[in-house]
Amino acid sequence: MTIENAPISLSQYLTDSATLLSEAARKIPAELMNKAVDSCVAALRSGAPLLVCGNGGSAADAMHITGELVGRFRRERQGLRCICLADNPATITAWANDVGYDSIFARQVEAYGVKGGVLLLLTTSGQSPNLVLAAQKAHEMGMTNLGFTGKGGGALSPLCDIQIDAPGNSTADIQQVHICLYHYLCDRIEALSVTGLTNE
Repeated sequence: MTIENAPISLSQYLTDSATLLSEAARKIPAELMNKAVDSCVAALRSGAPLLVCGNGGSAADAMHITGELVGRFRRERQGLRCICLADNPATITAWANDVGYDSIFARQVEAYGVKGGVLLLLTTSGQSPNLVLAAQKAHEMGMTNLGFTGKGGGALSPLCDIQIDAPGNSTADIQQVHICLYHYLCDRIEALSVTGLTNE
């Protein structure tokens, strides 16, 4: 085993993770997250959906977010209209098999999205064609694209109305930051949905 592949201690791993989150706290403006929260709350209050999508681990994160908002995060309140575009294997596999994988999310945006809604895209690279096509479709429909990205956002960046770019050099590092960011997003959406307040 080379030294590069040697496992680090739990203490060091957690310390490194804390350092990464501290970097995120310095680099991500609170105003940007407030804008993200307000766009989601405005959509949900109007009856428009919050659609969420991602690939791989980010697909699992999309399911996690949807579970928190349809169910509950910390507070008792009405269920929120949040739809994960990665959690219907029949739709995804049928469309991917018959038409193509690149448009699996765009097709669902077309089906579920409405003007004034929000599409939350989770990606560590920003290079996935299915996310780019989904964002393009959302713009065509008058939706807001909210991107949780890494490494600058790649090809998805120009399509994001709001982009929150997480620090980190690896997929795992970026996803660790994303988890904290979307837990905060869920908490703020839930709080504002309950109280009727805004971040303004």
